[in-house]
Amino acid sequence: QVQLVESGGGLVQPGGSLRLSCVASGSISTIWRMGWYRQAPGKQRELVAVSTSGAPTNYADSVKGRFTISRDNAKTVNLQMNNMKPEDTAVYYCNVRPNYYEMDYWGKGTLVTVSA
Repeated sequence: QVQLVESGGGLVQPGGSLRLSCVASGSISTIWRMGWYRQAPGKQRELVAVSTSGAPTNYADSVKGRFTISRDNAKTVNLQMNNMKPEDTAVYYCNVRPNYYEMDYWGKGTLVTVSA
């Protein structure tokens, strides 16, 4: 079992920055894939960025050049969000898959609001 704890959400003005973090715990030593998804009101959940061991990092087109995903260690993933826009407003979810054959685990989500 894997538990995920997200932090760093909040209110930011357009053009501002926020940093999200997600720490995984449980009976795992390494994680194959860690990433972030988001869900805006009335919309489906969408991929924001994902880091997969042995593969290039993947970003949604809407955040390329503004958001950066990083992994501090085997169990922590961050999302640095710069030059934020009102359309970035959403609940952001941490997603983890320990290895290719296992299920996805999800955090509870953290709200990010971009507004003047």
